[in-house]
Amino acid sequence: MDLSKLVPFNKHTVRSFFDFERSALNIFMFWFSMGLVGMMLAGIGIYLIEGHHAYGVTRQHAWGLLIAMYVFFVVSSTGLCIMSSLGHVFNIKAFQIVGKRAIIGAIITILTGFAVIAFEIGHPVRMVIYNVLTPGLTSAIWWMGTLYGLYLFFIILEFFFLNNANHKFSKIFGLAGLVVGLAAHSNLGAVFGFLVARPIANGVFFPLYFILSAMVTGSYLLFLIYGWRYKMKFPPEVKGFMVTLSQVLGLLLAILMFFEVWRALTAIYGHMPERGDIAIHMITSKNFLIGEFLLGMLIPFIIIVWSKGRAIKAMVYASITGMIGIFFMRYDLVHDTQLAPMMPLKIREYSLPPGLVEYIPTATEWMISLGAIGLAFMMYYAADRFFNLDHDPEESH
Repeated sequence: MDLSKLVPFNKHTVRSFFDFERSALNIFMFWFSMGLVGMMLAGIGIYLIEGHHAYGVTRQHAWGLLIAMYVFFVVSSTGLCIMSSLGHVFNIKAFQIVGKRAIIGAIITILTGFAVIAFEIGHPVRMVIYNVLTPGLTSAIWWMGTLYGLYLFFIILEFFFLNNANHKFSKIFGLAGLVVGLAAHSNLGAVFGFLVARPIANGVFFPLYFILSAMVTGSYLLFLIYGWRYKMKFPPEVKGFMVTLSQVLGLLLAILMFFEVWRALTAIYGHMPERGDIAIHMITSKNFLIGEFLLGMLIPFIIIVWSKGRAIKAMVYASITGMIGIFFMRYDLVHDTQLAPMMPLKIREYSLPPGLVEYIPTATEWMISLGAIGLAFMMYYAADRFFNLDHDPEESH
């Protein structure tokens, strides 16, 4: 095993960090992402000075934008891992092309998610220590952190062996990463599904929904990754893969919309207190109708059905709207779960109107969240500089 191949320093794979194609788009995206990273650092500085007072969270609305962004990134990571496994773990030929790019994307997005949640937790080092010393085996959040740590370890090894063209061990660790990643991700859904005090979330829906939406997210990201990589001029092999990916995505979106319909109906049916009214508020909000449904699902689905999956360039652009919709899915998930006040007895005792809990993210939260997107882009950019992420047909197995 040649550890030096983890970062293969040779003329084919190592380029100067600033040596990129000098197109206007590349230059803009590079410096825009650097600006976002600078914004994130400024937001972290404000947080270090003011602590959690810099955030808009309260005792009634304890989870805010940073939790939503954490979910956004870890869902992206799991989605990329699943889509990658279709190729080099399950030997589906069309998907073998995505191996290294998808896995490095999975590593980057999970690391970005950890970076975001670190500034929500407040004491991440202490968390790691006591996560080991005093494990909470009955806590879904403990299992989430533990499983995601193992998941990161496995996919790093998977990428290492893929990068060394060692398909025997890349398949072993790829399968391990997939199994642990699915367990971690369904467990993340259980963090919401186990909330007995939040009837709108409680139930079996979220563990399954998280895995399905992860595959949709991973598909959108692959369209964006390959659209950027080939500047919309796709070679035949890549074009064939993207047609297949588009058709798979169409099926996933149809199932996701089916899930959303039954999620709404089961929440509204029976007028259960703190569930039906919240569900109606959710599905009639602009965030859901425009963000989640129109941008996140309907526009890409229409393009796929209309073109039979062959409008590849249109799907790259539609994946931008899709990822915006995915963000609204994560934000609404976190925010809407906490809409109902946690003191129903007091409300009834004093005959107070059943108002909803208000939450507005602060500038600091937006700075850290948007900066995290820039951080993910810069890490991917660096990986693309230092590794050969393109598929080599001679390495197919």
